[in-house]
Amino acid sequence: MSTKATVGDILQLDDIHLYYGAIHALKGISLRVGAGEIVTLIGANGAGKSTTLRAINGLNRPRQGSIRFEGRDITMAPPHEIVGGGIAQSPEGRRLFPRMTVIENLEMGAFQRSDKENFQGDMDRVFELFPRLYERRTQKAGTMSGGEQQMCAIGRALMARPKLLLLDEPSMGLAPIFVEKIFEIVVEINTQGTPVLLVEQNALMALDTAHRGYVMETGRITLEGPAADLKTNEAVQKAYLGLD
Repeated sequence: MSTKATVGDILQLDDIHLYYGAIHALKGISLRVGAGEIVTLIGANGAGKSTTLRAINGLNRPRQGSIRFEGRDITMAPPHEIVGGGIAQSPEGRRLFPRMTVIENLEMGAFQRSDKENFQGDMDRVFELFPRLYERRTQKAGTMSGGEQQMCAIGRALMARPKLLLLDEPSMGLAPIFVEKIFEIVVEINTQGTPVLLVEQNALMALDTAHRGYVMETGRITLEGPAADLKTNEAVQKAYLGLD
C-alpha cells in the first residue's frame, strides 16, 4: 500500500517492511505527515504502532522501503542523527530519569543542541505549556504523578526543538483529567507550529485531536483518511470506539 506524497509533507514512509528475527512486524507500511498536521496512528495492542515509531526514529531498521524526512532519506540513519535532524519522541512509558529533577530531565532533552542561546527561552516555553512542571521544577521526576511525568516527557522532547514530534501513548495510565489536559497541550504544540505523529490507544481522543488518521491491524494499514471520517466509520466505531 503506497501513500502518494504531497507538497508540504515533512515525513513520508513508503512500503516499510520490518522484522523482529523471523517475525514480519511491519508489512508494507506507508504513511505521511504534512507540515502543520497532527496525524494519529490507532490500532489494537500488537498492531505495530510503536514499531512504526521505532522505524522512524532509527531504533529498528527496515528490511525494505524508505523513510524520508524533509525530503531526505533517513531510512538507515542512526538514531542520534535523526534526533539531531529534528525528530524528537516522547516514548511509551515516559522513561524519565527518576532520580534527576524536572529541570535536569528537561536539560537532557537539549543535550544534542548546539544553539544554547535559545535554551532558556525553550525552557520558559515548556513551563508556559506545563505550569505544573514549573511548580515541580526542583522535584525528582520519579516522585511525581503519572500525569506530571507525562508532561515532563513531552517537555523533554520539546527541548530538542523538534521539527516533528512523535508521541507514543501519551494518555496511557493517566486519570481522565490529565488525559484531557495532555491532548489540549498537544493541540497547542501543533498550533505553535510543530507537526505531530500521535500513537494512541484512546482512539476517540486521538481522532478528536488529529487532522488525519491511519488504522493499523497486524502490521498493515487497513484504513486512512480525515480523522472526522474515521470517527464515523462503522468498522472503526465497532473496533476502537466501543460503539455497536
